[in-house]
Amino acid sequence: MSELTHLDAKGAAHMVDVSAKAVTQRTATASGRISMNAQALEAIRTSAMAKGDALSVARIAGIMAAKRTSDLIPLCHPLPITKVNVEFSFEESAITVTATVRVAGQTGVEMEAMTATSVALLTLYDMGKALDKAMVIDGVRLLEKQGGKSGDWVRPA
Repeated sequence: MSELTHLDAKGAAHMVDVSAKAVTQRTATASGRISMNAQALEAIRTSAMAKGDALSVARIAGIMAAKRTSDLIPLCHPLPITKVNVEFSFEESAITVTATVRVAGQTGVEMEAMTATSVALLTLYDMGKALDKAMVIDGVRLLEKQGGKSGDWVRPA
């Protein structure tokens, strides 16, 4: 089993020292979905929510979340993010959120991509809860990452 990077030799949590790592281009993509009733889905699809355009608000929330990940996840490094893209795709009874984050940095952006996805999903819930309190958020996961010492990785099909 690999050694956990955020634990020191005594098992105490610590921030990984990335100062000796080269600055490289790094990208990560994550996704998740929110299932809901037909009324809520149609209201989001047609921007007919009482609170406004849910997709636009969720996109901005996801972008903001990616930029604030180090404030939320204790051992994440603050990163000079160069790009955040948040996209939505509609299914029969759900919306999938996919977030891609890029950085030229010394550590990866996997946590930023998953945070962007999660917060965009939570925002959709908040925007639509008046129409469906039983919405379910699930499947938040890393799809792929590129760059860095460990190289590229793609979730197996």
